[in-house]
Amino acid sequence: MDTPPIARQALRELLADSANPPPVFTPRRVFGPVRMSAKATVVIGMRRAGKTTFVHQLREERLARGVPLSRSPFVSFEDERLAGLDAAHLHALVNEYDRLPTDSADVPVLWCFDEIQVVPGWERFVRRLLDAAGHEVVVTGSSAALLSREIATALRGRAWQVLMHPFSFEEALRHQGILRGSVDGLGATGRKRGRIERAFLDWLEIGGFPEVQPSQEQAPDGGLDRATRHRLLRDYVDVAMLRDVVERHNVSNVVALRWLVRHFLANAGSLFSVEKFHAALKSQGVAVARDTVHQLVAHLEDCFLVRIVWMESASERQRWVNPRKAYPVDTGLIPVFDRTGRANRSHALETAVLIELERRGCEVTYLRTREGHEVDFVARAPDGAVELIQACASLADPETAHRELRALVAAAERFPQARRRVLTLTRDDLPPHAPPGVDVEPAWQWMLRAPAL
Repeated sequence: MDTPPIARQALRELLADSANPPPVFTPRRVFGPVRMSAKATVVIGMRRAGKTTFVHQLREERLARGVPLSRSPFVSFEDERLAGLDAAHLHALVNEYDRLPTDSADVPVLWCFDEIQVVPGWERFVRRLLDAAGHEVVVTGSSAALLSREIATALRGRAWQVLMHPFSFEEALRHQGILRGSVDGLGATGRKRGRIERAFLDWLEIGGFPEVQPSQEQAPDGGLDRATRHRLLRDYVDVAMLRDVVERHNVSNVVALRWLVRHFLANAGSLFSVEKFHAALKSQGVAVARDTVHQLVAHLEDCFLVRIVWMESASERQRWVNPRKAYPVDTGLIPVFDRTGRANRSHALETAVLIELERRGCEVTYLRTREGHEVDFVARAPDGAVELIQACASLADPETAHRELRALVAAAERFPQARRRVLTLTRDDLPPHAPPGVDVEPAWQWMLRAPAL
């Protein structure tokens, strides 16, 4: 099938631009290996979280090893000139690349495809590249379910997924120039600790999206003002709803979708029941089927705008009949949609801990003990280790400390080998005493003391 002339010209220009240096960026940290040889590296995450930056980071690493950027061609399929392409047209991409002058012909070509899921049948084209000698592939996408379906068919066993969330606290510190080099000993002194704790509270408010971060060593007020930041983050949410839910899944009930998004983003960590939410919509005169609400929740999780945590249970039926907990993908979204005017640092802390656990590759559930106490997170690490984690803004109040700690003690009966941990906002929020076997520390300290890569 012939590729349209305008698309062919666009491919030619995009390939030529690949030889130019990428924009300056803050390096992203990924837990676990990135395997490109013989496999497609699939970078997934919400829009504007930094997936494209990470691809340029991989290209820069090759450049540092002496491989010219021309051997790492980068193509964004969200370029409007490429609209309407499908897999049958993509042969033109290789043809146009072969016409370009190139160096290091003995080095594999690393094809970098941004938001490739918009091209129907893309996985067949990528499979052909992987089957041919001298080609490696990195793709990005903002749809977990769509990419997973395609990986499970044509790319079965030939793909390696990398999850990219917005900046972690450590990445935000490095972006601002506050943190350079090793984190060993960081916060050991009162002055350093105070600076890090202030930065942590600011990060919880601002969130981790790269575009809203203060620049080198600026205070948050030196970056985007609050109104501009909120407008930008609201635009992110609108684009995710339009492009990744409404258009991709042909959603017609946009009113119900907006209600659901506002509910999730304004009520981080709250229990959510489809049945109760459906009844609430019905009482407000919003006509929507119960099955549609189920589908909308799945779509929002698919595009990474929302993270869903299920209740810990060996029974699949128990998982389904009990409420889930819903969190935004970034703490900066909470004040944008919250209408109470509260600081909501407790909700932001819980959200930040969940997202950090996902960065580390953990499978996460929440636990309700036989006594009715709740543990925020049961985290299963890739190496099989299990942790019981409470995220509590402050344990300075004895009653709050008793409530949070007794839940961990009760949960230990079910998970006797699990490590028990409580994470607070600052050192001032720590309790005077903790039960034996329970680690209590500020969340920022835990985040900076990340497991070895």
